[in-house]
Amino acid sequence: MSRENWSRWGEHDEIGALNLVGAEEILAATALVQQGKVASLAQPLSKKTPVPSHRTGLLHFMDRDGGDYAAGARSVHGFQFAEDSVVMPLHLGTHIDGLCHAWSEDQLYNGHASTEITSTHGAKKCGVDKLPPIVTRGVLLDVAKRHGSPLPDGYSIGIEELKETAENAEIRLKSGDAVLIRTGWLENQAGKRRHDINFNEEPGIDVSAALWLANSGAVMVGADNYAIEAMPFPEGTIFPVHQRLIRDHGISLLEGLALQEFAQLGIHEFLFVAAPLPIVGGTGSPITPLALY
Repeated sequence: MSRENWSRWGEHDEIGALNLVGAEEILAATALVQQGKVASLAQPLSKKTPVPSHRTGLLHFMDRDGGDYAAGARSVHGFQFAEDSVVMPLHLGTHIDGLCHAWSEDQLYNGHASTEITSTHGAKKCGVDKLPPIVTRGVLLDVAKRHGSPLPDGYSIGIEELKETAENAEIRLKSGDAVLIRTGWLENQAGKRRHDINFNEEPGIDVSAALWLANSGAVMVGADNYAIEAMPFPEGTIFPVHQRLIRDHGISLLEGLALQEFAQLGIHEFLFVAAPLPIVGGTGSPITPLALY
């Protein structure tokens, strides 16, 4: 299997393509803020947040609330407070995949051994805690708009269609970009019960489109679906885009984006800001990406 970015930033690197974002890219991206406005690209997190059946949903518990005081809990000098706890999978809602999330041939990105991920310590190599805060140019490729409606389940976006979408938006990809792709899949799930959503049939990019993004200098690829890539997969493959982008190119994936409202603004390039939770040894993290324009 190809290993395009292995050793590019040294044999010990665990950051991957985000190494391409430096002061020059950050300063150029800040110049894209013209209106002084901010849009969140994250889904709300609740017990209703869609999640594949092999993952547990979000569990939300109140540790202290008004009912405790009504039942007689002690209130010192009239002071009262509320606290709560959340239990959730790290790959829920809008989230980022760490570079340890997917691999093949017993090797993670940059040749790190898969045995570095254990049930005791999590990911010693390429964990999500190794990823830096992300500040760079964001690019929206609105494939759903090109079709005039959300893409059908299983639809595969190839290299030519993605190129044409970028050209129509007058976007030329460059090194350091965070590329976000709107398929309309998440919009199609609105109103469905969590357990009625089919995560095994999604529109998304194919390997040719993924490699074009990687070779154009993308440091992150995101979409409004959960796989980024089209599902079902081509015969004889399993998560081929994940393997090529995460494992071979060291490109993190940003899944479950909420893009519909932002896409209606017609803005295709913007300042992109996001920071994973520094969960030591984590394979991913919930995240709130921001588009500043």
